[in-house]
Amino acid sequence: MIEIANDTLTARINPVGAELSSLTDAAGREFMTDADPAFWTGRAPLLFPIVGALKGGVYRLDGREYALPQHGFARRRKFEPVEQAPDRAIFRLVDDAETRLAYPFAFALDAAFVLDGATLAIEVAVTNRGARDMPASFGFHPAFAWPLPDGGAKAEHRIVFARDEPARLNRIEGGLIGAADRDTPVEGDTLWLRDDLFAHDALVWEAPASRALRYGGKAGPQLDIAFPGMPTLAVWTKPGARFVCVEPWQGHADPVGFAGEIWDKPGMERLAPGERRTYAMRVTLQP
Repeated sequence: MIEIANDTLTARINPVGAELSSLTDAAGREFMTDADPAFWTGRAPLLFPIVGALKGGVYRLDGREYALPQHGFARRRKFEPVEQAPDRAIFRLVDDAETRLAYPFAFALDAAFVLDGATLAIEVAVTNRGARDMPASFGFHPAFAWPLPDGGAKAEHRIVFARDEPARLNRIEGGLIGAADRDTPVEGDTLWLRDDLFAHDALVWEAPASRALRYGGKAGPQLDIAFPGMPTLAVWTKPGARFVCVEPWQGHADPVGFAGEIWDKPGMERLAPGERRTYAMRVTLQP
């Protein structure tokens, strides 16, 4: 683990996946998942070069099929620490012979973690290092403790969006994105969390009105989560687990029935040679 800290927060990042594995305050309270293997051992994987699942586990490019696992391969690859200071660290993943078998592009993925007072800022940059256009999606997938320490019972926890969220949600069908015909459980701007919401997989807003929210119980610490520029949002857990994921995405799983090339996949970005795209998320502790 690589540890960064200031007077308010300590973050520990695993170079495998550049995965935020722990976020604690000065009192030692843990705000991340306990990663109970009975439910899910992930903590905060970075999703690249795709978000979600592919129909049949493959995508098509120039008449060929390539296999990629759900959420891509970055979460299982070791990143190299390229910069470290007491309150910041940067990790890098670049293509190699193994990644090019599944994703034939030259890329760099840089993940920067910076502590500033009570805020952890995460910025991930995707760079096309090749000589041709490159398709890519990216997503954050942090799992926060549910309930939060000193936050009361699970049933007292809610997500309060920056704006009202009246839109219907997308259905998840076999891991793929279905129609946006699922009635929203959000009451105005507030989503009260309960296990049965996730009986049929994640809650997915393909185009939420908000780019920020607050997560917490009726009392105790709250987490303000901002995701400027990220067009899609998912909230997910497994019923009975002690975590809830707040997942800002650029892109999502294949739509049900999708049969196009990767360039036609919704949410896929096209990076020109030498182009760099950045994706940001901020988590601020409100004690």
